[in-house]
Amino acid sequence: MNTMPLDLGRLNVRPLVERDSLSCIEDILLSPDAPPAACPELVLDQIRQCAAQVVEARKNGAGVILIHGAHLLRNGTARILGRMMERGWITHLATNGAGAIHDWEYAWLGRSTECVRANVATGTFGSWDETGRNIHLALLAGGLRDEGYGRALGRFIAEDGATIPPAQELEEAIRSDPAHRLTPARADALLAILQHGIASGRTTVTHNWKDASILAQAFGYQVPMTVHPGIGYDIIANHPIFNGAVIGRAATHDFRLIGGSVETLDGGVVLSIGSAVMGPQVFEKSLSCVNNLRLQDGRPIVAGHSIHVIDLQDGGGWDWSRGEPPKTNPAYYLRFCKSYARMGGEMHYLQCDNAVFLHNLYHQVLQA
Repeated sequence: MNTMPLDLGRLNVRPLVERDSLSCIEDILLSPDAPPAACPELVLDQIRQCAAQVVEARKNGAGVILIHGAHLLRNGTARILGRMMERGWITHLATNGAGAIHDWEYAWLGRSTECVRANVATGTFGSWDETGRNIHLALLAGGLRDEGYGRALGRFIAEDGATIPPAQELEEAIRSDPAHRLTPARADALLAILQHGIASGRTTVTHNWKDASILAQAFGYQVPMTVHPGIGYDIIANHPIFNGAVIGRAATHDFRLIGGSVETLDGGVVLSIGSAVMGPQVFEKSLSCVNNLRLQDGRPIVAGHSIHVIDLQDGGGWDWSRGEPPKTNPAYYLRFCKSYARMGGEMHYLQCDNAVFLHNLYHQVLQA
């Protein structure tokens, strides 16, 4: 078989406003000051325990890392997370590529999500011009500043746009110092100008719903926020401008950055909320890197941390604080639990709606 790669440059993309978006911020955003939804006393006891550990960690200067999937944002918790960042209760946030995409769409359009089944059949799923183009613009500009995915896109939202140098300036910089660490980023920016109509100079993109953006609030409060995408995982791949090198460069920076935050986890807390794949996979590699470097320096590995995993899936009836179940127990095959259970410290699994958990956690920490 002579299989040829698809020519993504021929993709037909449409204005985002034409999409039948399934959620809007007016319907989803939760007020931090509203009473949180009630939950069973057993669940609330676990949330109280988590809140106490968060308070103790911050009192002792240890890190609190919140890793989340796209649904935490889609369930309207952006303002709650903003309040927690403002009060210094969270020291690092991490999300996947979908989380960043929904974040940008809510901030710019006030709406997000689409019908996957219907739109794949018509070839329109993910093929929305502004989403792919503007996220790439943010990352192209961020790459020229040696910024990662989270900071570059957070800045783009908070500052309503980005600046790209003229093509001639980029070309001269590449020619004069080809071994410079920014040369790949400069080359990708030049390519975007010449082939994809990215404008030199300042491009203004007004975001009217910044309070719906976790990324923008993290940028404003100077809380590190990292994005951990996969190539071909996210709808920004469905656009002629798609450049895996741009995505990978930004994500590589963010993997190093989350490692810096894992370094602060002695006596700290990890909250993994609705991230069954990215969260445990990125965290285990990052923790291993930190321990590798610590052992080289003659320091002990990360210890004394607690891990709280929150998801709607049944936890298999296993008390994960006891450690890993045997292979004969079906719970053994819950990868998102098993991976975290192997990361040292004490791991707790809580089956709970993620927005209900976070809203209740905010109020419990507030009362502590």
